[in-house]
Amino acid sequence: MSAVVSPPLVADPFESLNEGQREAVVHGSDGDARALLVIAGAGSGKTMTLAARVAHLIQRGADPHRLLLLTFSRRAAGEMVHRAGRIVHQALRLPSTTRPPSLPWAGTFHAIGARLLRDYAEAIGLPADFTVLDRADAEDLMALVRQSQGLAATKLRFPQKATCLAIYSRVVNSQGTVDGVLREAFPWCLGWEAELGQLFAAYAAAKAQQHSLDFDDLLLYWSALMEAPELSAHVAARFDHVLVDEYQDTNRLQAAILRGLRPDGRGLTVVGDDAQSIYAFRAAEVRNILDFPQQFPQAARVVALERNYRSTQPILEASNAVIAEAPERYAKTLWCDRPSSARPRIVTVPDEMAQARQVADRVLAWREEGIRLKQQAVLFRTAHHSAAVELELTRRRIPFVKFGGLKFLESSHVKDVLAVLRWAENPRSRIAGFRVAQLVPGVGPANARKLLDAMDASATPGGVLPEHAMPAAAREDWAAFAALWSRLRETPAWPADLDAVNAWYLPLLQRLHEDAPARQADLAQLTQIASGYAARERFLTELTLDPPAASSDEAGPPHLDEDYMILSTIHSAKGQEWGAVQILNVVDGCIPSEMSTGDARQIAEERRLLYVGMTRAKQHLELIAPQRFFVSEQARHGDRHVYASLSRFITDKAVACFERVSAQRPPGAEGAPGPSAVPDVKIDLASRVRDRWTR
Repeated sequence: MSAVVSPPLVADPFESLNEGQREAVVHGSDGDARALLVIAGAGSGKTMTLAARVAHLIQRGADPHRLLLLTFSRRAAGEMVHRAGRIVHQALRLPSTTRPPSLPWAGTFHAIGARLLRDYAEAIGLPADFTVLDRADAEDLMALVRQSQGLAATKLRFPQKATCLAIYSRVVNSQGTVDGVLREAFPWCLGWEAELGQLFAAYAAAKAQQHSLDFDDLLLYWSALMEAPELSAHVAARFDHVLVDEYQDTNRLQAAILRGLRPDGRGLTVVGDDAQSIYAFRAAEVRNILDFPQQFPQAARVVALERNYRSTQPILEASNAVIAEAPERYAKTLWCDRPSSARPRIVTVPDEMAQARQVADRVLAWREEGIRLKQQAVLFRTAHHSAAVELELTRRRIPFVKFGGLKFLESSHVKDVLAVLRWAENPRSRIAGFRVAQLVPGVGPANARKLLDAMDASATPGGVLPEHAMPAAAREDWAAFAALWSRLRETPAWPADLDAVNAWYLPLLQRLHEDAPARQADLAQLTQIASGYAARERFLTELTLDPPAASSDEAGPPHLDEDYMILSTIHSAKGQEWGAVQILNVVDGCIPSEMSTGDARQIAEERRLLYVGMTRAKQHLELIAPQRFFVSEQARHGDRHVYASLSRFITDKAVACFERVSAQRPPGAEGAPGPSAVPDVKIDLASRVRDRWTR
């Protein structure tokens, strides 16, 4: 009887890793059970390192179903799973027909939180059919509660719904108090602490009554779950390893969740870069990563990845010089083996219009050198900083795409269709019900409220809707909708449910919107997305937590061009890279923003923001410093021009890493001629103007 011979393992499936990456990947193989912190510098291959660590754990016998991988976007989770699967495939020499192991617990904090809360709903007092409010719906609910509390009729200005929700979110995610959050981030709202506390209590009660959670609740309830000794050990025991990407972007609530999952640090790996912590406005807490090693009984092991695979050495030297002045950081010096004679440049220009012309000139010059427009980016601190550049690029016929705009789920037609599904999934959702009921011709706000009040008062709200009397003008259309809604409730079939809703909604779409064909394309995309989910509840939750980026409303000529460049805020550019990068307004007042210089923490984050922008560049980097620029200060002096100096972050040591260039507009260059001397004449024009009214 011949022995069964197993296929030989690859000698070293991780041979392409550098020394630091390998150290991070194999941590624990020598019996070291401490938590692991990987400080991954910009462009140092952190995604590959984390994926390789996942593959290494699986190769050594870890159950893929007991690995928890937490990221900040579904796309990042998918990329990580794909790379890890490919490495495992190579390491074990699996047949090409064998699918690599899946990682069912890979996803965003919010998505994983939603799944766990669904699993433990009965045990923690949540309704099993809870739905998740997107940001717009949460704002609408906050507005309704705000009005019901009498806060819309105050004699003094009370914060609007979006501000109220932002304050609530900041309090929850920072684990702070209303008073503390107002003093730190919303000082213009001071004086309303008591009223806001009452509003938030009523808002929480309204969500509970409607069987709904918002984004912040998904983390808040998960954190509370990990604080309950009756259940926390059970949740933690479901996972052997917990791996977290972009740890510098976590807030205090997320850090508390991780400590609950791994109180001793065993099996915990976090990857991040303190120098790229730039989301304090979302309550991200840089101290999470700075203090991580000391948060466990045994201090965590720290591995730094310093070899950069993105930028040239001169760009890295300039970036290192900027971040080296940070008062508190993990010491690391990015380096690469890509020498270059081209140093990054500091370009001084007279004003914003000259800055716009400089940007366009360089874009075209780089294009002629072989750098496609798609490999070029213009970055800026705040979205409105690019206004002059957008005008100049349009005038010069240089196509561009600006990150931002109308999001897919913010489109009214998409919200309509999803609201029907949400209302069928959760008949106590007043936000979804109020929106959908008024889609039916003949049903107005008053009739919609009467229906919702009747459903709220009933122990079986699903039975109220089909029997509810509507105005005579709406009865036929209402009967058709009630039949659809009842079928969705009683005999759900996914994704056929979405097809049924679309068929009902199509006549309304054509009645409500002149551009119905373009909007139908969005609904077709929604149908395609739905086919990837096994259940309606999972589709609604995942789509709310990680929506597609844009809708047909945002489509424009640049998308149809042969090539186009990128305009982006630095915050939106994080994680991206381009061959050539120009950063606008690198002057005090813009970087750092004059609104973010109130304390040392804000200034430190502004430094990190500039560092993130600089490290997006692969071959060419230019920082542009207009000497004079236009600002809008409606709260103080109105619109005015100001004179600025080079950003305080470009110190004398940093300046030495740059080439200094002055881009003054040459005489006779294209543009409007300057004013000539006023003719030496004397006329009484004022009298002429006055006299025309007395003739």
